[in-house]
Amino acid sequence: METTTIISLIIFILLIALTTVFVGSEFALVKVRSTRIEQLAAEGNGSAKVVRKMIHNLDYYLSACQLGITVTSLGLGWLGEPTFKKLLSPLFNLFPMPEPVQTTLAFIIAFILVTYLHVVLGELAPKSIAIQHTEKLALVYSRPLYYFGMIMKPLIWLMNGSARLIIRIMGVDPDADNDAMSEEEIKIIINNSYNGGEINQTELAYMQNIFSFDERHAKDIMVPRTQVTTLNEPFNVEELLETIKEHQFTRYPITEDGDKDHVKGFINVKEFLTEYASGEAIRISNYIHELPMISETTRISDALIRMQREHVHMSLIIDEYGGTAGILTMEDILEEIVGEIRDEFDNDEVNDIVKINDDTFQINGRVLLDDIQDQFGIEFEDSEDIDTIGGWLQAHNTNLQQNDYVDTIFDRWIISEIDNHQIINVILKYEYNETRHTDEDEEEDDHQ
Repeated sequence: METTTIISLIIFILLIALTTVFVGSEFALVKVRSTRIEQLAAEGNGSAKVVRKMIHNLDYYLSACQLGITVTSLGLGWLGEPTFKKLLSPLFNLFPMPEPVQTTLAFIIAFILVTYLHVVLGELAPKSIAIQHTEKLALVYSRPLYYFGMIMKPLIWLMNGSARLIIRIMGVDPDADNDAMSEEEIKIIINNSYNGGEINQTELAYMQNIFSFDERHAKDIMVPRTQVTTLNEPFNVEELLETIKEHQFTRYPITEDGDKDHVKGFINVKEFLTEYASGEAIRISNYIHELPMISETTRISDALIRMQREHVHMSLIIDEYGGTAGILTMEDILEEIVGEIRDEFDNDEVNDIVKINDDTFQINGRVLLDDIQDQFGIEFEDSEDIDTIGGWLQAHNTNLQQNDYVDTIFDRWIISEIDNHQIINVILKYEYNETRHTDEDEEEDDHQ
């Protein structure tokens, strides 16, 4: 084999290797997680700092990759075909054939070999490796690509600038930033992280709760008017202590003559008992604080901000007519994110949804229809403007009594506890039916 052929073959192999570097760098830069690179850079990883610079100037370094791929591809085409033709010449000499036919066959076979090696070794293999080992390849190729970008800066600037000018003429803004992810995209990433074992069930629940946090309103989580425990003014210390002993709450709204539509304020038990224990004479009126009013349609995120701003842990929720709809506490709001919060006085509390057996559940009447739908896949007909399961059942029959029931196509809802027309708890006889879920899946597919 001639020396020139050996040199050409070595250069060909080097060009294939350079192609793998540029292709791998391109896919690694596009696919690498910027948050992970930020973390590594913060930990002092030098290569990560270089990758971070390239991500912040991604358009430039992708142009550098494209330039490198183009140059190596041209080099492979220019050098590869004549080199392989020379390597194949001894083989063709074994078969007597006209010179034009031999030249044509040698060209075709050399072209096929060069194309095959270029596509498989230079393009497809590094692409697959970069997709599977994105972070590792981004860190390994960062410095070679960075230095190549510095050396070829004038040429890259010229070509990149020309391309930007052309797309501007076409009416496209080359500087438009579309990196921001929608809420749905973030939810998909979170679910993928959970499925991949990167976050646990508790962390997933917290994140899902945060996204649903801003979608709910004060009326969805408030303590309804009928369940609010109040103190009626005037009252003495003994009455207050008796109420505290019975209900064990920290704060109580104060009403005038027992009218919950006329709330004067609230009393903080901790503050009051601290002063009372000192033995000094006290006036109850000095411990009644103003209770801020919030509309029942206020988002709970806005309610939280207002309560933080006014340094209160309780708000009065009013309806559209100005009457008292219920109260909202800081604990109610926080439970929307972290789940049920219980202290030493909450031993008698039960979860809103309790599984009795495989097809029977006890559900609090205040549970939202959306939550039941998410957990059980139950669709509620005629539920517009109705929030809770108790309200939905009353919409079917306002004269429901304990042990009455409402049947749907698949399920039975039994009233297990009711107080003056307010449904406290219901029993769900749930039927998991393949037809139900098949129909729902088909509906979801139709919507998609």
